[in-house]
Amino acid sequence: MVQSVGTMALAWVGKCCRSLVRHPSKAAFCGVLQPGWIEGCIGAKRHLLSEDVIKLQDFQQRKLAVAHLVTGSKGNYIELFSQKLQRNELILRDELKLLLHLCQSADDMAIARDAIHRYHAENRNLVYGEFKFGPLFVRLCYELGLESLAAATLTDKNMRGFFNDATSFNITIDMLFTKGSYENALEVLSTMRAQGIPFNKDTLTLAAGTCFKLNTAESYTICTSLIEEGQTKGQSVPRHAYCFAVALALRQNDMENAQSLYSRIMTTDSRLCQNLKVIVLAMSGAVTDAVSVLSAALLPKSPSFVKKLEFSQEVVDVLRLRSEGGPHMMTVEQIVTHLQRADQVTQQTLDGMLCRTPTGKRKPALMIEARKTSRRTLKSLQSTLLSE
Repeated sequence: MVQSVGTMALAWVGKCCRSLVRHPSKAAFCGVLQPGWIEGCIGAKRHLLSEDVIKLQDFQQRKLAVAHLVTGSKGNYIELFSQKLQRNELILRDELKLLLHLCQSADDMAIARDAIHRYHAENRNLVYGEFKFGPLFVRLCYELGLESLAAATLTDKNMRGFFNDATSFNITIDMLFTKGSYENALEVLSTMRAQGIPFNKDTLTLAAGTCFKLNTAESYTICTSLIEEGQTKGQSVPRHAYCFAVALALRQNDMENAQSLYSRIMTTDSRLCQNLKVIVLAMSGAVTDAVSVLSAALLPKSPSFVKKLEFSQEVVDVLRLRSEGGPHMMTVEQIVTHLQRADQVTQQTLDGMLCRTPTGKRKPALMIEARKTSRRTLKSLQSTLLSE
């Protein structure tokens, strides 16, 4: 019974998902900071991964499609699966896939966890094929807010080899980062390294962000080592990861390394990079250079629709503090006043700028194919124009 329902549901899941994409209304029923900059940043607990990576909406649409097909079948699939586990029966791939699409609660996830443990034990030496169960299980934990379950499962030594992709680890680290469980996030990162899972760009950003939040000598060493390792291997280190590393170096009072890390950022025209540049210059004593950056950001008589570069109040306060009692104090006050009048000073903290949720890749607009034939004569438009 379990196998037949699973085969039917998975065979039609793609069709149902396409229907839900075209008609989103069908899914309506589915129920399915300001701490100091230097002292410590514990606010801005937001995701560092975009929807392009997490793909929660796509996952929920697939769950809904499967639920449509299984509704009304004899018995409850999850209860039937639990009985199957108690009888120590063999778990088939499609059965497990369907189970993971039907989980709706923490109790369901307990059964799912036992199921993947059993399935992995029975198929440890076999190749699962192109389908990866890891991201599916982790996205379930993401949807249900079970980051501890995801972390415990990924770091379980008996599950080594089951989560053989970077996506599963990245989403789990992102969940833990959002909940402020930075030590656990670092443990998951360590497990990822121990199992030989290659770090990608998202991993480097998450690792740097986690180390920044921990703000310890150990996390600083880990962060700088990962950045150096990525460069040595010729890996493209994301700008966001560099920004976290620069901010952590500042918090560790390592000005030389902060300047070195900042110099490696290829494009520094973003708001975050410009704020970091000002604070690096200010803390290193280059007040004049910091003022030059602020002056260049002022746009006199610019239209309201032109986006202006904003600086955090924290950055402005650090520059004021560094220039206090010095020859540039009045110049700093004047430029800050001009920025405030131009609405270019924001209350958003540097922590808030760093721990932002990326927007993801923009989907290209659909191109409308140009009409090639005349609606009146049904002849080619090109031949008509030539004849004229």
